[in-house]
Amino acid sequence: MADRVTVIGWDGSPLADAARSALGAATLVAGAAHHLELPEVPENAERVRLGSVGLAARRIAGHRGTAVVLADGDPGFFGVVRTLRAPEFGLEVEVVPAVSAVAAAFARAGMPWDDAQVVVAHSRTLRRAVNVCRAHTKVAVLTSPGAGPAELGLLLEGVHRSFVICEELGTAREQVTILTSDKAADHTWRDPNVVIVIGGFVAAAEGGGWIAGREPGAGPRGWALPARAYGGALGEGETDLLRAAQLARLGPRVGDLVWDIGCGSGAFATEAARTGAAVIAVDRSPGSCARTEHSARRYGVQMQIVHGSAPHVLEDLPEPDVVRVGGGGAAVVSAVADRRPQRIVADAATRDAAELIGRDLTEHGYDVECALIQSVELDTRAWTEKERSVAFLLSGRLPDRAP
Repeated sequence: MADRVTVIGWDGSPLADAARSALGAATLVAGAAHHLELPEVPENAERVRLGSVGLAARRIAGHRGTAVVLADGDPGFFGVVRTLRAPEFGLEVEVVPAVSAVAAAFARAGMPWDDAQVVVAHSRTLRRAVNVCRAHTKVAVLTSPGAGPAELGLLLEGVHRSFVICEELGTAREQVTILTSDKAADHTWRDPNVVIVIGGFVAAAEGGGWIAGREPGAGPRGWALPARAYGGALGEGETDLLRAAQLARLGPRVGDLVWDIGCGSGAFATEAARTGAAVIAVDRSPGSCARTEHSARRYGVQMQIVHGSAPHVLEDLPEPDVVRVGGGGAAVVSAVADRRPQRIVADAATRDAAELIGRDLTEHGYDVECALIQSVELDTRAWTEKERSVAFLLSGRLPDRAP
């Protein structure tokens, strides 16, 4: 086992004395090609090209001597330190940090970043990273080969964003490019790079925040807000208690893409967006689309609004994680189920309609639950009934997908 492992962050600046001292004593040095070419790397040290960090950690664990790992930026921020400290390797790690690539990118752009989301995009997480870019106004994306600026731009089709692309930060080939997301696929980008994604409706801010990233308490307190919060006169199937049950069944979260089909007033779409999820709201009525946009702006959330009739308009939309079907009945539910989202909710006014939707979801392989939800609003001055609503709530969950 290595006697000592020192992880050195590198941001292009001259190495600190602690880093030079560790490198001078190293008998094994692991890093990318440009790290191993640094003049401070001892000529007689074993050199390990850092591809898979796990494989490198095994090599280091079996090495008898002193090891150094060089990594870009701050190695403790989405970096190699987490892997090296895994219990199976048994390594004692010391860290000499540097400025993270994210901090450097925002410095090059001259922008604050305490209000930014930070995500990592690779083959498994690219879609979720894109959904965060859809849902938030400022996102830093740590990219990887095959999940870079071009892929981000292609998957953001229909959503206008600006990209600040920072290539090879800290090197002599460093370059910063600003363009719109639809132009990113027209270029070839050098790795490594960081993409700052900016855009969408920005609510008025009052000075700095108190927590990094998106403030969790943004917007009014509570969920399933009453009709007056959305301009009153909500459509059938949009009651606040039914909306609360739909949100609970779907459980939208950061990184998800939510479809709201038949968005009506925009109440459900707005509240789904307040969870941090990306939302595409669909309606055939121009008035509903306009009302949904007004709700989104009022509460400072991002969403894409698509005017068109389901199920045809759904064919070109990106893959959803969870879906609310607020209109269109069994035909739309069937088209949605063909896309295999993790969860689907729909409501029906009659038992026959509920049975039809339930059978269709079952045939598509979903586990189906149905509840009859009845709510009665009371006038508390006289404790008399003001309004009563009844609806069948159906929810489908794919058993072979992550919960």
